[in-house]
Amino acid sequence: MGLKFRPLHDRVLVRRIEEDTKVGSIIIPDTAKEKPQQGEVLAVGGGARNEDGKVTPLDVKKGDKILFGKWSGSEVKIDGEELLIMKESDILGIIG
Repeated sequence: MGLKFRPLHDRVLVRRIEEDTKVGSIIIPDTAKEKPQQGEVLAVGGGARNEDGKVTPLDVKKGDKILFGKWSGSEVKIDGEELLIMKESDILGIIG
């Protein structure tokens, strides 16, 4: 994918992936009312700037598989594909 989009600051671009009920050793119960969503990080911003002006790099990187909250992020369409832009703080964790 010749993606021509780069998130700014502490934002990440995510492709939602089909959910499994088991991810590695993490089991997501079907009874959970709002199951976490799974995605793949496509691009990351340069990092968040703190009060001193220093940039803190993100913990996630391109290619990471992640879990995020059901209502996290903003839906966008880039090159005809439905993707999400979210802040790194919306990410619950990295799978694997």
